[in-house]
Amino acid sequence: MVVSEQRAPEQRALTVSQLSEMVKLQLEELFQGVWVTGEIADFSRPASGHIYFTLKDPSAQIRCVIWRSTASRLRFQPKDGLQVICQGDMNVYAPRGNYQLVLRTMEPVGEGVQRLALRQLHARLSREGLFDPARKRPLPLFPRRIGLVTSPTGAAVRDFLEVARRRWQGLHILICPTRVQGDGAVDDIVKALASAQSVRPALDVIVVARGGGSIDDLACFNDERVVRAIHASPIPIVSAVGHEIDVTLCDLVADVRALTPTEAAERVVPSRDEVNEQLVAFRRRLAAAVTRRLNEVRLRLGAIANSRSFRRPYALVDDRTQLLDEYQQRARRAIDRCLRASRESWSQLGARLHALSPLATLRRGYSVTLRSDRTTMLKNADEINAGESIVTRLDQGWITSQVVSKESNRETDPS
Repeated sequence: MVVSEQRAPEQRALTVSQLSEMVKLQLEELFQGVWVTGEIADFSRPASGHIYFTLKDPSAQIRCVIWRSTASRLRFQPKDGLQVICQGDMNVYAPRGNYQLVLRTMEPVGEGVQRLALRQLHARLSREGLFDPARKRPLPLFPRRIGLVTSPTGAAVRDFLEVARRRWQGLHILICPTRVQGDGAVDDIVKALASAQSVRPALDVIVVARGGGSIDDLACFNDERVVRAIHASPIPIVSAVGHEIDVTLCDLVADVRALTPTEAAERVVPSRDEVNEQLVAFRRRLAAAVTRRLNEVRLRLGAIANSRSFRRPYALVDDRTQLLDEYQQRARRAIDRCLRASRESWSQLGARLHALSPLATLRRGYSVTLRSDRTTMLKNADEINAGESIVTRLDQGWITSQVVSKESNRETDPS
């Protein structure tokens, strides 16, 4: 390898910082407001609020940044894999020698930013449960006070009032005027809903209505503030925005969705003719039920009237009286048997006791000697002293004697 001995003068050599600064000035001046399209990759959004990602195509990639002030104005949520078109300025970070694109605007490619933002808002509110069918409330059957949030000059108010008056009389319909499209419509709708909810006496139901239109015309009914205002309403709300093909977030969050203001009136206001038909049907069913019940009662009364108890009311008493007489006779016989058996048993016991009685011994000529108190029987002559009185119990009578002398007949012990 041959190294040239020629060297540039030191005064002509650039420092790295100088070279980087020259490149920075050239690139940033040359690439101002450049438009770039590509696919988002390595998307991140730290706590600072800035957005960092890589914009790439099949052959190259470039780092991009969106400062927080710009990111807050995006109308959709960027994510990996999304094809976008961006406008920004080239920026060189001299300390590392890296370049990046600082974006001013960004929009999705192939899908309008408004539709994408709407779809993302729908997904987020769905996760929060705002569209859950379980939270939807039924409409009152016979509302008396109805609030109508709509434009006072539009066709929606005329259609609703015409149908409501035709279907039922005596309704109190409060019109809460509001803009239903354009700038300021969102604030107007939110205020009109708040006004309708503050009316006293309270309204029975609130209808939010307007005619059909493009997605831009119906944008205010897809706004998050309007959706949350409907969700927070303590009064059931009917959404009648657009036509059948136009489904807004207000339609999804409302308790009932009507395709048109006319259908909203039909859903909210009962039909007088239909109610009359139902009343006639109820009256017929009630009359049939009463007639059927009367016939059943008549049959039961007839069966009771023909029963033995009603034909011979005292027969049961006579039968019970005869049965009581039989029970009395049987009881009397049973008592007599018990008494006879008891007498026989007591006679036998008396005979046995009499045979063992001391009185029977006295009848055979024996006697019993007792002390003068007639309670202590004498068995031994040693139990009495000469001069004491004794009493003798005979079979017939008593004898009182005085002991003159006594003699013991105790045998001498041979030992």
